[in-house]
Amino acid sequence: MTRSSVRNYQGIGAPLRRVEDKRLLTGNGRFVADIELSGALACALVRSPHAHAAIRRIDASAARAAPGVVAVLTGADMAVDGVAPMRPLWVVRSRDGSPMAEPARFALARETVRHVGEPVVAVVAPLSAVTDARAAQAEAAPQLHACAGGNVCFRWARGDEAAVRAALRSAAHVVAIDLVNNRLVGAAIEPRAVIGTVDPQSEKLTIYSSTQAPHHIRRQVTEQLGISESELRVISPDVGGGFGYKGKLYPEEGIIAWAARRLRRPVRWVASRAESFVADNQARDHLTHAELALEADGRFLALHVQTFANLGAYVSTFGAAIPSAIYSALFAGGYRTPAIFVEVTGVFTNTTPTDAFRGAGRPEACYVLERLADCAAQKLGIDRAEIRRRNLIPPSAMPYKTPIGPTYDCGDFPKILARTLALSDYDRFEKRRAQAARRGRLRGIGMACYVESSGVAPSRFAGAFGARVGFYEAASIRVEPDGAVRAMLGTHNHGQGHATTLAQILSSRFGVSVEKIEVVEGDTDVVPHGTGTFGSRSIAVGGSALDRAADKIIAKGKLIAAHLLEAAAGDVDFADGAFVIAGTDRRVSFAAVARAAYVPHNFPLETVEPGLQETAVYDPPSFAFSNGAHVCELEIDPDTGRIEIVGFWGVDDIGTVVNPMIVEGQIHGGLAQGIGQALLERCAYDGGGQLVSGSFMDYAVARADDLPPFVTECDESQPCTHNPLGAKGCGEAGSIGAPAAVVSAVLDALAPLGVTDLDMPLTSEQLWRRIRNARSEPESSQSEARTH
Repeated sequence: MTRSSVRNYQGIGAPLRRVEDKRLLTGNGRFVADIELSGALACALVRSPHAHAAIRRIDASAARAAPGVVAVLTGADMAVDGVAPMRPLWVVRSRDGSPMAEPARFALARETVRHVGEPVVAVVAPLSAVTDARAAQAEAAPQLHACAGGNVCFRWARGDEAAVRAALRSAAHVVAIDLVNNRLVGAAIEPRAVIGTVDPQSEKLTIYSSTQAPHHIRRQVTEQLGISESELRVISPDVGGGFGYKGKLYPEEGIIAWAARRLRRPVRWVASRAESFVADNQARDHLTHAELALEADGRFLALHVQTFANLGAYVSTFGAAIPSAIYSALFAGGYRTPAIFVEVTGVFTNTTPTDAFRGAGRPEACYVLERLADCAAQKLGIDRAEIRRRNLIPPSAMPYKTPIGPTYDCGDFPKILARTLALSDYDRFEKRRAQAARRGRLRGIGMACYVESSGVAPSRFAGAFGARVGFYEAASIRVEPDGAVRAMLGTHNHGQGHATTLAQILSSRFGVSVEKIEVVEGDTDVVPHGTGTFGSRSIAVGGSALDRAADKIIAKGKLIAAHLLEAAAGDVDFADGAFVIAGTDRRVSFAAVARAAYVPHNFPLETVEPGLQETAVYDPPSFAFSNGAHVCELEIDPDTGRIEIVGFWGVDDIGTVVNPMIVEGQIHGGLAQGIGQALLERCAYDGGGQLVSGSFMDYAVARADDLPPFVTECDESQPCTHNPLGAKGCGEAGSIGAPAAVVSAVLDALAPLGVTDLDMPLTSEQLWRRIRNARSEPESSQSEARTH
C-alpha cells in the first residue's frame, strides 16, 4: 500500500498555536477539583507524622461523633473488605537472579507506617528512622520490611564486569568521581485529586483522577478491589502538569474507589500543597561512585558505575525500573566506550517513595557520564569539547550496538555538538572570561551531550526486564458523515498540546483542517485500551498508532471511492485530500467518501462495511533515541555566590518535528526544570525522617528571573528509522542535559580558585562558602577533588 499524505499549512511541520489554549486560558478548563457530584462526601486523610512507627491503637470515637461525619475508615476496614495491596508495574531481579524484595504496600497503613505522609487514621509509639541510602544498609539500621534484609530491595548489575575490571587495571589513565544526584519533588501547578462515584443502576464505579495513565490506574485499582476492569471507568480530565510523577498509582485512588463503593456515595479528595510535598512520589536521590578508564590520548576504554538508589519506603509503580533497567541502559551515552559495567543497589528508607520525574533515569546517567568526561579532560589537559569529539560515535557507525544493550538506529552526534558550540561562540569564550574578570566576576562555560531512550517503550524489552504491563498505544479514528474527524487515543494531554499536534498528523494525512479534527483522551470507556503519556512517548508511539489508523481509513476510503468511481480499488490513489483514478482527472473528495460511507446505497456489502472508523495499536520495535548537546555560560558574583546564567544553547535531535512552536516550549520547560535541579531544588529530610523542605518556603523551584533567554534548535536530519513518523521524544530533553551543563560551567568558573567538585543544588550559600574558603586557604591545603 502506497503511503499517502497531504502537505498543507496546518499539517506536520506547521508552527500552529495550540488549539486548546483558548479554553484553558479563559478559565474553561475542567480539572478534577472542578467536578462537583451531587451528594459527594469530602475525604480528608490523616497521615503519619512519623517516619517509622507501629500502629498500636486507633481511637476514632471522637471523629465518628463529630457532626456530619459519615464514616471513619482504616486499614483494618480495608482488610475486612479484602482490599489487596498496591502492586508495582515493574519488578526487577538482582544480579544473582533472585527476585527483588516486594513488600506489601497498603493504601491505608496496617500495623506499621514507614514514611512521613503515609495515609493512616492515627499513629502511636514512634520508632527510629533511616533516610540515607548508605546508612540504611548499616547493621544497626532500623529495618523497614522483613522481606528486605539490610533494607535492600535489589542488587542490579548490567554489562561486562570482567572486561571493565581488566581495562581499569591496564589503562593509561583512570578518573573516578563520587556524586550525589539530589532528591526532587514534582511540584506541578495542580495538586493531585481523586473523585469516586458508583452508578446506582449499573453498579459501575467511576474514578476521576488527575493521572497521566488512566488505563494503568484502572488495572491497578481493579486488582486491589478484586473486580473486573469492565466494572471501573477511569476519567482523567484536564491535568495541570504531570512530569511523570502523576502517572503512577497512589494510595488515594484505591482509598477513594473503595470508600465510594462501601458508602454508596460519591467521595472526593483534593490534596493540599502541604500534602503534595509529603505524599507525592519524589525522584532521583542517587549516591554514585564511577570510574572511567582512558587511553593515553583520551579515548574512553571502560566505565564502571556503582549507585545506591534510594527507593523510599516502598516500591512505587516504576520505582524499581528507573534506577536499574532504564538508568543503566543509557551509560554508553553518545560515546564509543568498549566496555561498561553498572551496579545498582536499590535501598528502602523511611522517606516518600521515589519514581519517575521528567527524564526518569536519563538525567542521572547523563550527569555521571558528563562529569566524568570533564574530569578526564582536566586530568589529561585536553579541552572539554575535544575529549568529547574524540569519543563521540560517528554517524557512519549507525546503527550502533552499545556494549550495555541498546542499539542506536541513527544520529549524528558530532554534528550536534559542533553546531551547539558554534551557536555559543565557544572558541571566543576566553575573551569573555577576561572581560568578566575585569568586572570582578567569575565566568565559566560548560557543556553536556546526552542520548535519551524516548518513545517508552517496546513491550518486549520492558517484559524482558520485569515489566508487568505492555507499553503499546491504541488509537481509533472515526470520520463523521460531514467529513469531520474524531481521534481517540490512550495517550493523555496535560500540557503537551496533543489537541494540536495529533490533529496536525491527521491534517497531513487526510487534508482536513485542524478545526474539523477532535482529539479525545483520558477516558477508559471511550478508549478501551492504552498506556498513557510519560517517557516522551506520545508522538513516537501514540502518533504512530494514529498514523497506522489513518492508513486503514485511507485503505477503506479507496474501496468506497472505487465503488463511487466505478473503478478497481487497485487503480485508486489518495493525494491532496482526494481519491483519484491514476492517470485520469476522475476524483472524489475525502468528505464525499465520508458521506457515502454512511449512505451505503448499492454498496458491495460483502466486501465493504458501512461507516468509516478504524483502530490501530502500535508497539514500537525499539526506543527512539533522541539526542543533543547543551552549552551553558554563566557568571558568579564572588561576594555573594549568586549565579547568573548569561547564555544557554541547545541543539536537539528529536526526529521529525510536528509543531516547532510546541517543541520549543517543551524543550524550554525541560531546561527550566534541569536548571532548577542544578541550582535550587533539594528535597531534604532530617535524621528522624521528617521532611524539612515541605513547602515553597523551603523548596525552591526555578523562576523566570533565574533563567536566561534560551537559544535552541532542532536537527531533523536523522529521523527515527523504525516508526512511521520518524519521530523521537522531546519533552524530557532539556531536563537531561541541563544539570550537567550547568555544573560544568560553575566548576569551570571556580577552577582558578582550585574548586573542582560541588554537589547539586549549587546554591549561592554553597558557592559563597567555597569561594571564601578557597581564598582564605593556601592552595596546597584546599580540599582535593573527589577525582584521581
